Amino acid sequence: MKEKVEEVLDKIRPSLVAVGGNVELVDVEDDGVVKVKLVGACAGCPMSQMTLKMGIEKLLKKEIPEVKEVVSV
Repeated sequence: MKEKVEEVLDKIRPSLVAVGGNVELVDVEDDGVVKVKLVGACAGCPMSQMTLKMGIEKLLKKEIPEVKEVVSV
C-alpha cells in the first residue's frame, strides 16, 4: 500500500512545490493511518491543516479506500 500512497502523493506534490512546500511520506500503518510530514513553506503555513485534511487526506481516501486517516507528524 505504501507504493500506492506515494503514487497519489506524487499527484499532489506539484501544487505544494509551486508554493515552496512539499509532503514526505513517513509511514503507512496496518490500520489505514498514513503519517506524513509537511515540509518547506507548508510546515509553518496556517492553512496546512486544511491542506492535510481537505487535500491530501481526501484524495488518498478517494483513490485508496483502505486509507482511514492522514496525520501529520
